[in-house]
Amino acid sequence: DLWMRIISGKFRTRLIKTPCNNSIRPTSDRAREMIFNTLNSLLIKDKKKILVAGNGGSCADAEHFVGELQCTFKDMSRKPISAFALGNLAPALTAWSNDFEFLTFYKRQVQAHGVDGDILFLITSGGGEKKSGASMSLVEAAKEAKKKGMKVISLVGKTGGILNDISDISILVESNVTSLIQEAHMSIPVSYTHLTLPTN
Repeated sequence: DLWMRIISGKFRTRLIKTPCNNSIRPTSDRAREMIFNTLNSLLIKDKKKILVAGNGGSCADAEHFVGELQCTFKDMSRKPISAFALGNLAPALTAWSNDFEFLTFYKRQVQAHGVDGDILFLITSGGGEKKSGASMSLVEAAKEAKKKGMKVISLVGKTGGILNDISDISILVESNVTSLIQEAHMSIPVSYTHLTLPTN
């Protein structure tokens, strides 16, 4: 698996028990196991919902992931998952961005739809950087989600940015090449829908 080989993970906080209190850097198999187990626990066992967001190409990946969760991927007999792509409401996105600012659009969506125990799943090739402002809309959403008691899972690249530090689970693709990061990110959620969802 070419893309999974360049993935490392950083797992923090109460959600995941780790060998140390700060962080670990597991193999790609371990990274996948931990993220899959967390999604299964909250989405299947606890009947929570997942809100997914990204910008640009990552926004398209978010919609793809949500489509697979709501529909079937390959197994028409499995139950649907309650999942929402936060960037696919053009009227809301343009109204909020025009009247206020895009920076807080995803935060607003989390306020509208997120509740305690839900998952906010973020996809970004950077991870949020104050200096450039890149992906800070996702950072604002993550901060709001944590205030509401939601779990934050982020797929990031490059240095990992702010999301690598504040997420409950962060999967870091160690590359500075955006196209490679996006290829790796695409393999993670799609393999989850293919491998682990129950049929009853």
